[in-house]
Amino acid sequence: MFKRSRALTSVAVIAVVVSTAAPAFADTLRDAIALAYRTNPTLQGQRANQRAIDELVPQARAGLRPDVSASVSAAYTRTDGPDSAGIDFNGDGVFEIAPSENISESDSGSASIALNQTLYSGGRIARAIDAAEASVRSGREQLRAVEQSVLGSVIQAYVDVLRDMDILRIREANLSVLQRQLEESNARFEVGEITRTDVAQSEARLALSESDLAGARAQLSVSRAVYAAVVGQAPANLEQPPLLPGVPADFETALDIGLTENPSVLAAEYDLQAAEARAAQARSQYMPSVGLSATYGGRDELSSFDLGRNTSFQAGATLSVPLFTGGLNRSRVAQALEQANAAKIAILGQERTVLQNVSTSYAQIVQANAQLTAGEEGVRAARIAAEGVRQEQQVGLRTTLDVLNAELELRNAEITLAQARRNQYVAQANLLASMGRLSGEDLDPSIEVYDPEINANRVRNRGGLPWDFAVEALDRIASPGVTPASEGPLAPIDEQLNDEIVRTAPEGQ
Repeated sequence: MFKRSRALTSVAVIAVVVSTAAPAFADTLRDAIALAYRTNPTLQGQRANQRAIDELVPQARAGLRPDVSASVSAAYTRTDGPDSAGIDFNGDGVFEIAPSENISESDSGSASIALNQTLYSGGRIARAIDAAEASVRSGREQLRAVEQSVLGSVIQAYVDVLRDMDILRIREANLSVLQRQLEESNARFEVGEITRTDVAQSEARLALSESDLAGARAQLSVSRAVYAAVVGQAPANLEQPPLLPGVPADFETALDIGLTENPSVLAAEYDLQAAEARAAQARSQYMPSVGLSATYGGRDELSSFDLGRNTSFQAGATLSVPLFTGGLNRSRVAQALEQANAAKIAILGQERTVLQNVSTSYAQIVQANAQLTAGEEGVRAARIAAEGVRQEQQVGLRTTLDVLNAELELRNAEITLAQARRNQYVAQANLLASMGRLSGEDLDPSIEVYDPEINANRVRNRGGLPWDFAVEALDRIASPGVTPASEGPLAPIDEQLNDEIVRTAPEGQ
């Protein structure tokens, strides 16, 4: 525990310290993604949750197998009570009847082993397996959603550090320029070329620049700390990120991919399959069930315990048919149907969320592209203007305030350009996440992919027996089937619900 705390503290300290000297090594976005993919706690925790969900399948399949139990018991019995009466002659010449008590004691012990095997459950076991399998597939999509969220955070943290490093560099350069400007102003004031007002203006701008520089350093420290928390190590000298693969050029393509590949939509569809299976499982409560049972055991006195003398074996088959449950089965079916309706409606909600996210991200890309183009032109023009104003001041055509304003406009343009680069990259990452294409293998084909199906296949048939297939096949053949929601509503749904996706592309497509 002590070593772990020391390690985390070291990461935090490194994240906060902003060194002016560049490290001797560099990090790439691919390195950051690979490290976070292996070590991020949120992602690791969701993988553990998925492995827990995988256990639903062997739990459901356990119903196909026999239930064997053993029991041992011991008993002691003591009986106290009147048994007979005696005649006694006392000293007064009177005959009395004196009761006598009889005490009997006995002990016994027994041991038995019982076996129960379900042959047919009306479909309850089969539909429970279907629901478990669908829940596992839904969990995989939820894991993919968490993975994309984590990797999106890595990308954002990475470009935030780059942006803040650029802004810090701009602030430092501005401070150097203003220091030289103040020196020039003092020199010119000494020879009477300018007034004290010009010097005060230079001093004020220098003080403001020092404040901005302190803010830039603080913001970079914050971004470094966020990076260290998401990635697992403090950032070094970050390289410029590569182009994100698969960013679509038009809104319709992005939306179509999102509606078919977004993990939240797919998870909702699997949740509906699980709800449909549970509805069929509820209907199977009306069906009869058939099972086999066998018991073997013996009973004897504890003092001479020998099961071999008094043993018994019993075997039989049981057919159970529900006749009246007080409305319980009907209520369970109604409840399961409404839960399936809720799952069906949830798909619509996820599709609308995808529409919103795709539209927002695409609009942000359009905006960032425009800002990037304008920012590059603005920096070019502001740099020319600042140089021209500075030269014009030398010949007396411009004041000190004009020079200070030109420098301020140049730095603001450079900062706007740095922010536009960051916004464009983050918007592209958000669009890919909305489409469902921001997973580890999408960003880095060489990454060692975590495959949740490996664990699912490993545990699925744990404890399986040779006749599992036969019992499951019988349970599926002679049981209520699953009614797909695509064939119509499972129960009445609000008629005002609209399941159409309104495709409205952002302006500037």
